[in-house]
Amino acid sequence: MVETTTLTLRLDRTLKADLDRLAGETRRSKSYLAAQAIKDFVAEELQIIDGIRQAQADSRAGRVVSHDAVMAGLANRFNLAE
Repeated sequence: MVETTTLTLRLDRTLKADLDRLAGETRRSKSYLAAQAIKDFVAEELQIIDGIRQAQADSRAGRVVSHDAVMAGLANRFNLAE
């Protein structure tokens, strides 16, 4: 079993009511639903941060393509007049 810890947070009344409703409708605990939402959010945000860090490293290393080169490639690919 995964070791867990406790987190206390504040929610506005509307969000709390929506969470209560969702828990009832899905027959899941509010704790489970909140943990899943936080897990998904954290994973998505970390993926974004990792992508930004990789793009920064690529830029520093010169692994970039200019805007003009991209636009010319797209125009060529789709037979668009420049």
